[in-house]
Amino acid sequence: MEREDLAHAQRLVFKIGTNSLLTDHNQIDYPRIDRLAFTLASLRQAGKEIILVSSGAIGVGCVQQGIAQRPQAIPEQQALAALGQVTLMSIYSRFFTYYNQEVAQILLTRDVMDYPESLKNCRNSLDVLLAQGVIPVINENDAVAVDELDHQTRFGDNDTLSALVTNIVNADLLVLLTDVDGFYTDDPQSNPQAQKISRLHCIAQEQLDQAGGKGSSFSTGGMTTKLKAGKLVLDQGRSMVIMGSQEPADIFKLLAGQEIGSLVSAATESLKEEE
Repeated sequence: MEREDLAHAQRLVFKIGTNSLLTDHNQIDYPRIDRLAFTLASLRQAGKEIILVSSGAIGVGCVQQGIAQRPQAIPEQQALAALGQVTLMSIYSRFFTYYNQEVAQILLTRDVMDYPESLKNCRNSLDVLLAQGVIPVINENDAVAVDELDHQTRFGDNDTLSALVTNIVNADLLVLLTDVDGFYTDDPQSNPQAQKISRLHCIAQEQLDQAGGKGSSFSTGGMTTKLKAGKLVLDQGRSMVIMGSQEPADIFKLLAGQEIGSLVSAATESLKEEE
């Protein structure tokens, strides 16, 4: 897929991380969530099928409880996730409703992906919601799934989850909204000479080495997990974009073919030609 083909992507999965939902002072970033809701609702109302994979349950729970750092104990993390997920969905529901867009919550655990029958049910539920014009909001069920927390074995993070969802629903494109505006040759925050790579045709060890470490104390991700998600998507012949979340309206520019973020795609066939 080339950038000019992005406009023809019909079924899209967007993933937003905890860092992008909170301000620099670890407060809920309501204006950004509002702009995200407007952007995704506009795409849905233009006829596209939209899925949002959203982190943030534990981070929002920490904000609610006035906790500055993500706790290490699993029971405390799960309790915060249970609190924060309710608030997170309430925020999404409020902003999307303002733009006349219905949303639905789906909480997944890794066993859903392991068993064919539950996987089929998940796919069918998503297909029905999309057919009804609803935007599913997906998160891992942190309140009960220990693997997602600090004992990672399968999903490990929502970047991986979003890639799996992309493949399950046969989406045309996965867009990872993050606090960095693409993939760089080095950490741009510590190395001003780092260069953004506009296009990746494959994910090799060289790129994984360049990606560096994990995310913040509130999140489980980082650039490495995003590249691994990209490999999952590439292996199924699909495409992914890593882009900044600071201005969600840049999604419109991305889909118009502008040089936004980093495109991860090995495909050469045009979606337009397939239509």
